[in-house]
Amino acid sequence: MVDRILVVVFFLACGLLPAVRLSAQEQAPRGEDSVSRHYYLDEVVISAPSKEIIRPQKLDGKVLERLNSLSVADAIRFFSGVQIKDYGGVGGIKTVNIRSMGTNQMGVYYNGIQLGNAQNGQIDLGKFSLENIDEIALYNGQKSDIFQSAREFGSSGSIYLNNRRPGFEEGRNFHLRAAMKTGSFALVNPSLLMEYKVGEKFNVSMNAEVLNSDGKYKFRYRRRTPSGDLAYDTTAVRQNGDINAVRVEAGLQHYYSNTGCWKFQAYHYNSERGVPGAIVNNVWRRGERLWDRNSFVQASFQDEFFDRWQLRLNAKYAYDYTHYVNNDDKLVRSDNVYVQREAYASLANKLEVFRWWDVSLAYDFQWNGMEEYMDVSRFSHYLAAATAMNLFDHVKIQASVLGTFVNEEASRRHKAPDKRKVTPGLFLSYQPFRRIGLVVSAFYKQAYRYPTFNDLYYTDMGNASLEPELAIQHDVGVGYSLERKKGVFRQFEIKADYYYNRVKDKIVAYPKGQQFRWTMLNLGMVKINGVDVSSRFMLQFPHQWSLTGTLQYTYQTAVDVTDPADTYYGDQIPYIPWHSGSVTGMLAWRNYALNYGFIYVGKRYNQQENIVYNYTQPWYTHDLSLSGAWKIRKKVLLKATLEVNNLLSQDYDVILNYPMPGRNYRISLVVEY
Repeated sequence: MVDRILVVVFFLACGLLPAVRLSAQEQAPRGEDSVSRHYYLDEVVISAPSKEIIRPQKLDGKVLERLNSLSVADAIRFFSGVQIKDYGGVGGIKTVNIRSMGTNQMGVYYNGIQLGNAQNGQIDLGKFSLENIDEIALYNGQKSDIFQSAREFGSSGSIYLNNRRPGFEEGRNFHLRAAMKTGSFALVNPSLLMEYKVGEKFNVSMNAEVLNSDGKYKFRYRRRTPSGDLAYDTTAVRQNGDINAVRVEAGLQHYYSNTGCWKFQAYHYNSERGVPGAIVNNVWRRGERLWDRNSFVQASFQDEFFDRWQLRLNAKYAYDYTHYVNNDDKLVRSDNVYVQREAYASLANKLEVFRWWDVSLAYDFQWNGMEEYMDVSRFSHYLAAATAMNLFDHVKIQASVLGTFVNEEASRRHKAPDKRKVTPGLFLSYQPFRRIGLVVSAFYKQAYRYPTFNDLYYTDMGNASLEPELAIQHDVGVGYSLERKKGVFRQFEIKADYYYNRVKDKIVAYPKGQQFRWTMLNLGMVKINGVDVSSRFMLQFPHQWSLTGTLQYTYQTAVDVTDPADTYYGDQIPYIPWHSGSVTGMLAWRNYALNYGFIYVGKRYNQQENIVYNYTQPWYTHDLSLSGAWKIRKKVLLKATLEVNNLLSQDYDVILNYPMPGRNYRISLVVEY
């Protein structure tokens, strides 16, 4: 019923827009878009020198629009050093892993506050649409800002998802954006965004979206025996990959002064989907279904006092409901409900001792409770102290120390022991020349990851004897950036990092017959070496032509060195490729753009032993899109995009026996008022 109401609201909103005809476009000044800047976001600008010690990878503005991405997970694939586990289709589960340190070592923050999830303690990034996301930022180590919550110091890497901040043209206090996407797999994806300004400093926004797809697509199933003989070669249709999801968000923002603001946000996601099973032994259909209800409310307050002291308060309450049903006769039948609640509060302070020296202190409290299937509560305390110095305008230093204290109360189950750990971090950058954008950076950090409820307690998966992970990170990088206001060559940036990580007692999950069920175990020691290279450029030609592009490349070894007696000692751990990379490009003229994306993932192994039987082939995809924008009677903007994904229709698996879609299409229409 909710789905139908939202669809009706969407079409009513479109119908309320005045019936107009295309008017002649006024010629914009040279170098400007003929569409108002309020509607057509500027390209991301690279500036030097940067305030960041360790510069993040970012996607924002038009860059996000042109990546042919439906969800956050699709966009993050274009970052270097990132591995995505994708089980196929619109509704398939998608999780992210950075530099082979594991999904749970990655913190995901939504408008500055960390996300949690009852399912495996991991964040399914396929649930988060790009419709209301204005920026995605990926930080290795941690964000280069000591004014943050204590938990933010505890991740090996962080992804920040930031909603768009309401913006209004002069003299207007209302903004409406209605969009519709449709395409392959019977995709129907309407969305509606409304923003309203109350007075000069108070904004209200609401965003709603429906996602519906049958998830059916043809795939080729081809397997060979270790001797090279053909075992299977057939074409079938992917089943049980359907999804029906609704997302609703509402936000309030009050900027009551130049330094102070408070924000409130409510979020609700409700979905039913099939869990597409592994294609093995000529079995094409599985009977697994998954229902998710994820809701949270969060609030944030920030202000500056006495021109030197900044204070930030964050609070959150989250409720996650997961219902999993398996009716497959060939697997163990199950019908389980998991309910998790979370309460979180954070206090962060930053004091400017001198203009070149800041110190901070932060404390976070978090309570997690799991009900129904298990009765367990976890109390977590985080205390962080940090300092930042800017010496001689050439050297930047940040140091932090985080204390993590965890205790649990469990009934009817073996209780995991209480744990405490202190982990340090040190970040450095050096810019030898003020007018040249050359920066050398380095960092050392430890990150402590306590096992989740899923790791410890779930039936057929949990392992109460698991030890917490300890990740030790080393990174050295060099970057160069250039920006010019005239000429053809406007922007250029290149950055290279060498990193060496060690993960002690690494917690890994292996599928155990069903996608929702896993087997958890510790690997005693994993050593990771790698190189990340990223580059971007922008060329500006006469007559409003421009060309922008990015290049990302990663070389990585991640080997298990636990026990020399193991047959897989020194072998690459499962699903980590040696080589991976991506290329994007956009050729634009006025309000039209042709976009191209290429992703490559090299050879991998799907089990611990690197033998022929476990070999997984490389894969790559080419994506194209063509977009245009037209102004209608000054106040209405119409955008249209045609996308072709996996242009060459390559047959590939991200995870073995979970085939991905071949060539597929999407059309999107956006109306803004």
